[in-house]
Parts: sequence; structure tokens; C-alpha cells
Amino acid sequence: MNNGHIAQLVPPTRTLTGVQVLGTGHYAPETVVTNEDLLVSHGFDPDWIVNRTGILERRFAPPHQATSDLCYNAGMRCLKEAGVKPSEVDLLVLATMTPDMYFPSTACIVQDRLKLMCPAFDLAAACAGFAYALITASQFVAAGSSRRALVIGGDCNSRVINPNDQKSFPLFGDGAGAVLLGPGGNEQGMLAYQWGADGSGGNLLNRPACGSRMPPSPEALEKELHYLAMDGRAVFKWAVRILADSVESVLEHAEYKVEDVRWFIPHQANVRIIHAASDVLGFPRDKVFKNLERFGNTSGGSIPIALDEMMQQGAIRRGDLLLIAGFGAGLAWGTTLWRW
Repeated sequence: MNNGHIAQLVPPTRTLTGVQVLGTGHYAPETVVTNEDLLVSHGFDPDWIVNRTGILERRFAPPHQATSDLCYNAGMRCLKEAGVKPSEVDLLVLATMTPDMYFPSTACIVQDRLKLMCPAFDLAAACAGFAYALITASQFVAAGSSRRALVIGGDCNSRVINPNDQKSFPLFGDGAGAVLLGPGGNEQGMLAYQWGADGSGGNLLNRPACGSRMPPSPEALEKELHYLAMDGRAVFKWAVRILADSVESVLEHAEYKVEDVRWFIPHQANVRIIHAASDVLGFPRDKVFKNLERFGNTSGGSIPIALDEMMQQGAIRRGDLLLIAGFGAGLAWGTTLWRW
């Protein structure tokens, strides 16, 4: 990876208002896998996991559940909370890096189960997926092309992580979250947003096999190339930098300061990344939302799960300023300053 190239990338920062969140929902599998469970099943050190990640437990989907099942349940709960009928939804954007299959899209599977009559498509941006999907769907709503856009992020990471890798296996969990978007006031929505990508870092976090470049084969399986692979140290450094840089950019664009923000809601990847970035930015720890100790890294599901938990707890009120930031494989990232 060319670190100099990434450091010089400065995507444009823009504004997109007139959009509001009408409802939220999330779903996580019932099976809880604790660090102690991983000690028994894989010989992993629970203290190492906590010290390096901040994660105490995660959820793994049972064999009969796939990504579409998690996303369907999250979508159902979101529509119920919003008081919106499936017939009113006119767009479905679903972010995932672990689709049920390559085609049909997981979005189409979920669309059928939810009984929606609307366009539906997957968006693949890994752990930045929900941020990408939120920005994409907001464009449709702001343009008047959609009045009820369902945005879902969800992943079954347990199907693609390497059980022999203590550095990556304990990080991930399964889960999905959803938000329903609709037209809002001129002061609502994205007061500023920035999204970007740099494929020169693609080899730092990838799943080499099971695509058109390297189809499944006995050799690929023997070399464990069908599992997620990550250069943890390099990804850590990049994530802290891109979090800090993108947050500073959106705050400057919208002419707000850290103290104006009610909540900083970063992708729940690793507590050390979150703390390092928030410390650089000057966010007090009590303004940074974290739930990864219970869910682990749910990739596309992490931010919408956090939003729904916050709504259930009464932590978000109309008018609050939220900083939402996703980052991950690609390398890709998306950060938005959202007026609730």
C-alpha cells in the first residue's frame, strides 16, 4: 500500500439536507459467544481479546440463519417502530459484505420476505457499507425520488472469519440494523458528509478466494484463502487517521465544533481505534457511543444497531447533532454530520 497516496486523498465534503430518520430497528442472533467460550473452543486468551479489542462477547448466527434473515428481522422491527406499512416503502438499499449468495441480491431476498414493491439492491462497501447506503438512499429522498427509503446494514461475519486466527476471529460478530428515511426539514439530514475510497489498500483487509479472480477450489480451501485476512496494525493506523481527518473535514464544512456534537457514533470495530480517534479529536468518552463489548464488529450492521439501541434508550432526540463514521475494507470510509 502506498501510504503517501492515502494521506494525500482529500474527497470533497458536501451537504445534503431535507432528509430525516422515521424509524430504526435491529436484530442480533440469540447465540451469545463469550471470550470464555472461545477459550474452550479455540484456545484463545480472553484477557488478550479484551485488552486488544474491548470485546467481551459477540453473536453468531446458527446454521439455519443467513444474512437475509438478520436483515429481514431488522427491517420488520424498523417498519413497525416507524408505523409504516410495507406497501409504503419505495426503495430498499442493503449494505452487506456477506450476501446469502452472489445472485440474486440479498436485498431482493429481503424485499420478497418483507412484501415490498420497490427497487432493491445490495451495496458492497464492507464495514463502511451502512454509511455508503445511508448517503446513497438520502440522495434519492432529497431528490424526491423516494419518500420511504429502507436502509439496512447486516452481516454474518462468522461465516467468513478464520477460526485459526486469534488476531481476527474474536473481533467479529453477526447482526443487522435498519433505518427508514423520509423527507424532512431543510435543517435535517446531512449538514456535511464525506465518503471516499482508496483501493491501493485493498490487500490490507480482504477475502482472496470465492470470487471470479480465485473461484473456490480444494487448493484455495486448503490455504484458507476463503477466510477474511487482515493486516491489523496497518488497518489500525489507517482507521485512526481516516476517522480523525474525515470528522475534522465535515465539522469544518458545516462550521461546527466537537462540543456542538451530541454523539459520536463510529463503526464498532475495535475500542482502541475508537478511543485513539476520539482522543485525537477531543471527544469526551461519555459522548462516544460504544456497544462492541456485547456485539463485536458486525460490519454493515454496527452503526444501525447502535442507532436503534440509542433510540430505545432515549439517548437521541430531535435536533441532536450526530457524527456517524464508517470505515473498512476497500479501503473505504463514509462520515456524516447528521441533524436528527
